[in-house]
Amino acid sequence: MTVGIPVKLLRSVLFAALASLAVAACAGGPRPETGRIPVVTDPAPIVPGTMRPYQIRGRWYQPAEQPGYDETGLASWYGQQFNGRPTATGERFDMNAMTAAHKTLPLPGLVEVTNLANGRRIVVRVNDRGPFVDGRIIDLSRGSAEALGLLAAGVGEVRVRYLGRAPRIGGGTTRQYAEVATPPRTPVPEVRQQNGAFWIQAGVFSDRRAARRVADQLGERATVDVAMGDGLFRVLVGPWPDPDAAERSRQAVIARGYADALLISAR
Repeated sequence: MTVGIPVKLLRSVLFAALASLAVAACAGGPRPETGRIPVVTDPAPIVPGTMRPYQIRGRWYQPAEQPGYDETGLASWYGQQFNGRPTATGERFDMNAMTAAHKTLPLPGLVEVTNLANGRRIVVRVNDRGPFVDGRIIDLSRGSAEALGLLAAGVGEVRVRYLGRAPRIGGGTTRQYAEVATPPRTPVPEVRQQNGAFWIQAGVFSDRRAARRVADQLGERATVDVAMGDGLFRVLVGPWPDPDAAERSRQAVIARGYADALLISAR
């Protein structure tokens, strides 16, 4: 005896099967996206207090909704020294997660960050305030910097575009890993490599004696590099065997009053 299957039931079975295949395909982990903006259906509320004006080093900052925010500037990154500490939203900082700090965007929020040197593009969850250094527009977690290819350089030119509110959990993803051709840039003067790959540039001076005084203040690992040319002298601290150790040193140099300290690579 043959029993007919209702058309509606057959459609339901096929839809469920296709949905299961889609879930299985996603189970392999996150994959780079190629342009789709994340859709947040259940956004986290703005954390109370994070939209109030605040003052850092004598300068006032006014957080605000900025739906059209699209800016190009320098990005830095922070890692082990702050790992596990609370961020401005109250979330715990995970240096390996795709997160970032911004001075005035709503918290938590999502931004798209593009490394202009190689075309890599990611979406990160903004859950902290900073960086409070002139010229820098975003401070990336170690995981975000690694995804963008900025670990070794320490600082790089990026484009930051605000996407809107973040979901209640997560939100970071890689969107584009492809390397792209870029116009040649002025190279950073080569640093002598001595049993390590990473250095901290505490400052650049036109007066060698001033550079020497700063180096003396920063301790025995600090040296004056005279190979820069143009009559300028760099104060370098290091070397360090890996970017995490160098980043800890950079934060210590910043704490000593040298807010523009950079992490540079000898490779």
